[in-house]
Amino acid sequence: MFDDLPPDLERLEVLRTWHVMWVERIDAKMARLREREAQQARVAAATEERAPDWLIEYGLNRDAIPNAVHTGDCTMAGKRSKGVDSNTARRALAGGVAACTFCRPDTELGILEG
Repeated sequence: MFDDLPPDLERLEVLRTWHVMWVERIDAKMARLREREAQQARVAAATEERAPDWLIEYGLNRDAIPNAVHTGDCTMAGKRSKGVDSNTARRALAGGVAACTFCRPDTELGILEG
């Protein structure tokens, strides 16, 4: 088989000691990396923001007039959208802000047209 190791016990013990030291170093590094990944996962979970249930999209002008209401997961909502609660979304729809025709927040909120 493989007989490229030293023939005497003394050198074999030195090699074994050296390899044990390296395995311990590797194990310690792996433990540190696992702990770092676990810590990062805990931080990410703690800071992860929950998506809002409702969004109000604002226009481009300086006065930022609301121009549409969306559900929180609507893919048609623009970058100028802000998360709001259901009462604010209802008030906006009742005040004449348009409901998104894609996600239909008025239907989700139980507001009927007319």
